Amino acid sequence: MSTFQRTAAFHTLGCKLNFAETSTIARQLTDAGYDKVGFDDKANIYVINTCSVTENADRECKLHVKRAMKANPEGLVVIVGCYAQLKPEEISQIEGVDLVLGAKEKFNILSYLDDLEKSESEGIVHSCEIEETDFFIGSYSIGDRTRAFLKVQDGCDYKCTYCTIPLARGISRSDTIENVLRNAKEIAAKDIKEIVLTGVNIGDYGKGEFGNKRHEHTFLDLISELDQVEGIERIRISSIEPNLLKDESIELVSKSKSFVPHFHIPLQSGSDDLLKKMKRRYLTKLYNDRVNKIHEVMPHAAIGVDVIVGFPGETEERFMETYNFLNELPITYLHVFTYSERENTEAVGMEGVVPIPERKKRNKMLRILSEKKKMAFYQTQLGKTLPVLWEHENKDGKMFGFTENYVRVQKDFDQASVNQIEFLNLEKILSDGTVSVQSSYESFLAKA
Repeated sequence: MSTFQRTAAFHTLGCKLNFAETSTIARQLTDAGYDKVGFDDKANIYVINTCSVTENADRECKLHVKRAMKANPEGLVVIVGCYAQLKPEEISQIEGVDLVLGAKEKFNILSYLDDLEKSESEGIVHSCEIEETDFFIGSYSIGDRTRAFLKVQDGCDYKCTYCTIPLARGISRSDTIENVLRNAKEIAAKDIKEIVLTGVNIGDYGKGEFGNKRHEHTFLDLISELDQVEGIERIRISSIEPNLLKDESIELVSKSKSFVPHFHIPLQSGSDDLLKKMKRRYLTKLYNDRVNKIHEVMPHAAIGVDVIVGFPGETEERFMETYNFLNELPITYLHVFTYSERENTEAVGMEGVVPIPERKKRNKMLRILSEKKKMAFYQTQLGKTLPVLWEHENKDGKMFGFTENYVRVQKDFDQASVNQIEFLNLEKILSDGTVSVQSSYESFLAKA
């Protein structure tokens, strides 16, 4: 390691929480003297943060190991994340992998690098039992995008029959409010305009704080405090369980100076029979009540929905229950997941397996419904003047941004607009599904 040049590259698979943690690990390395380079550049260390939600994520891990080896065959490849916790020995067998770190070890990555050498056989594994992950490491992403992902909670105590996340991330536990506020202020001081709150089950915030299992605080306490932090233009709540999204939180968002009118609420199925088989903690009536409460106090709010197709026992009739339930709800878009069998989950042994072609067909039906819902929502926003936060990317001379209620808009690229919030009039829906904008009287006043 005497010729070690201290360059590191990073790639993240999966959720916003992974992005927050990758960014924190990257800061650890840069603070220790490593130069951060692009993942396709020649680096001495390649860190791949993995996901385990779908089989595709497992295959993608192997793909990105190959990418790293193409960029530098002598580079050291380190795998972290959920897949690394669930299947460390399997990952260590992948050609090119040198080090696999589990849920507890990934935040101590520096202590494993000093004596690490390129493996000629299998990689080295450092992975604890998941029961040992009873601590919380605060994380946030910064520097890679216009918005920052702020981790406030980790792990999950739910026992959904299809899910491996509790096995990969451990028990539900939270950051202290004081530390979340400190991180939020750090982000605001760096001129980041939007914070996205992330976690595995953020509605369960407050449990596990200070190492115990009772709630020291609630999610409502958290967002009430965050709403008072100066310098944050926008705060967006990522996915939150419907049974944990209370009326008081919805009311706070509706009156907030910082929280935006956008919710993402997992449903998974519109069939009560399947929700029970999945061991979800609500039925469709509660879900319907949550969505309609939001729509009542914020009719302009965007509402995203997670849904799984092809779960064991999903007959054609039960699938159509889901389809019709979603079709009638005032929602904005869907994230559709095709059920895939995961080891060590209860659902693997269930009867009523849905054939793969049928799963794909149902996925397509819901993706088409999602597009119709989104376009219908966009249509209701045309002619309105809304604040748009512009992103960094220049794509063929165009730049893109989002309104507070998650309408994706575009205009000709203008460097002066990057990371700026501009009040613009939403003009028309374009062929690529984004919305064109034009200057408004409000934007003129803002610049005056």
